Amino acid sequence: MDIIEQYLSEIETAVQRLSRQDIRSVVAVLESVWERQATTYIIGNGGSAATASHMMNDLCKFTRIEGQKPFRAIALTDNVPLMTAVGNDISFDDIFIHPLENVLRPGDVLVAISGSGNSRNIIRACEYALENMATVIGFCGSPGGMLAKLANHRIIFPADRIGQQEDGHLILNHVVALALRERIQARNSHQALLQA
Repeated sequence: MDIIEQYLSEIETAVQRLSRQDIRSVVAVLESVWERQATTYIIGNGGSAATASHMMNDLCKFTRIEGQKPFRAIALTDNVPLMTAVGNDISFDDIFIHPLENVLRPGDVLVAISGSGNSRNIIRACEYALENMATVIGFCGSPGGMLAKLANHRIIFPADRIGQQEDGHLILNHVVALALRERIQARNSHQALLQA
């Protein structure tokens, strides 16, 4: 078996092993935050930072249904000037906790994306969110690290390679956004029946 076949076969196996119940739990949390018009903040490093931006895009745009309120999501990874200022002047460990101190409110959600689950800046942000009555969702690699232990809700993508974990987190982003869109769309159908 060559590396291409091996890599793709491993991805297929990991997708089959994903916990569907964990995904449904995360969708339920995000539906609740949408209903309450609270805000979801998303963080990650490296490839996971790119996924955080992608997820913010999908939560804000793809779930937008005419006649329904929008989803409030912000990727903290997109504010490069603030991240680099905090990293340079204070500590790289604080690049996410610092902006959260400015904006996080009780009832908000923090989505933390990390293959290792042990990045110090991710863990510090999660600890801060939990201390301030926010819900933490972890998109983790295998085995999940500290993030999986800290998060109120977690989805572990069961692959060993970091690239496959990042692939898996993008798959999770898309399936979560699609399921959330369907739930929001169902509200329109329900409202139409009530008005008929």
